Amino acid sequence: MNYVQLYQAIQDYAETTEATFVANIPFFVIEAENRIYNSVQLAVLRKNVLGNLTQYNQYLTLPSDWKSSFSVAIIDSSGNYNYILNKDVNYIRAAYPSPTAYGMPQHYALFGNSTSTTNTLTLIMGPTPDQAYSVELHYFYYPATIVQGQITTVSIGSSGSLYQPGYYTEVPVSYNSGSIGSGANATATATVNSSGAVSALTITNGGQFYNVGNVLTISSAYLGGTGSGVTFTVTAVSNADGTSWLGNNYDPVLFYGAMREAVLFQRQEQDVVKYYEDKYQEALQQLKRLGDGLDRGDAYRDGQTKLRVKS
Repeated sequence: MNYVQLYQAIQDYAETTEATFVANIPFFVIEAENRIYNSVQLAVLRKNVLGNLTQYNQYLTLPSDWKSSFSVAIIDSSGNYNYILNKDVNYIRAAYPSPTAYGMPQHYALFGNSTSTTNTLTLIMGPTPDQAYSVELHYFYYPATIVQGQITTVSIGSSGSLYQPGYYTEVPVSYNSGSIGSGANATATATVNSSGAVSALTITNGGQFYNVGNVLTISSAYLGGTGSGVTFTVTAVSNADGTSWLGNNYDPVLFYGAMREAVLFQRQEQDVVKYYEDKYQEALQQLKRLGDGLDRGDAYRDGQTKLRVKS
């Protein structure tokens, strides 16, 4: 099941094409995905990246998509992997009280937010690295959502003029006059400078079904009621083909999880909510058989599953 099929099935089963409901379908889907990812240990949720420690710096900035660690390995000059142990920050401070006592790190702890990027976490190493060692992180992350064509970046083509200076949040974007596209529901934050031109623009909701090259604008009604001429071009979207591991390999859990969110949004009767919750849990248990069961062993080590049958 790809996103187009999922998007249509949600509308068909909910028996509505009401605009607000349709605009929230990406939210239903992403909420379901996150719920699934925190319920089943799927191999697709594991990721490996290589990086480098900084000599004489205790701290390592983690990837922005990092959720939790599976392992951290320091790679020495001979290419040997040295897996280090996860400890508490207090342990690191007590065991290595002097940050200028240098060596190959033996322990690490989740320290907290990066001072420069508050949404990015850091690790603290003990002892402080004496070299710029290579490091391999094996960690849990959320893969890209199945939602197709969410805008991730744009570039301003024309800043426009005569807009009301100010800072505008969650303003809806639309296609520029003469431009054609199927994308919908994206919003942005826009800054209009003292000259009445749009000087900065950040996408806050990527919407769905946009394509790279789409030319968009913002109505003056959302920028103080005056001005015209701002245009910006979509330079990147997420998941342009609208597929995902869940959609390709086990879509029932994704569909029923999204439908559960949809009927809650509609404030459906409790029996309807229970029906979709039960269907979701049934599908989730089947997925857990794969992620928490079959993926954790093999026939050589564990033998084949045998069920007792009546003669």
